[in-house]
Amino acid sequence: MKLPCQMIVWDVLPAIRAAIAEELINCGLSQQEIAKQLDMAPSAVSQYLSKKRGYRIVLEHEVKTSIRQLAEDLKEEKVDDLVSRICAICRQLREEGQQCVNDN
Repeated sequence: MKLPCQMIVWDVLPAIRAAIAEELINCGLSQQEIAKQLDMAPSAVSQYLSKKRGYRIVLEHEVKTSIRQLAEDLKEEKVDDLVSRICAICRQLREEGQQCVNDN
């Protein structure tokens, strides 16, 4: 049995991070810059961009819009609390009914 929190850690957060990385690439940042912005290893960014991580959930339009706005704010260095912004996107995703379904 997988707990909902496990599903968030294994599926939801990686999907959000992958989408943020993709948007930051679209904003013109390098993988090194993205890694620094998101406080992760450049190899993790590479795995997100190559769909080796964060591919289990398809994000809907409203969530993608929030992620795009976060990426733009990160590029412009307007983000004071990245954790709160990512948590807000996660809550938005769950409120829209996109939470993972436990198949076990």
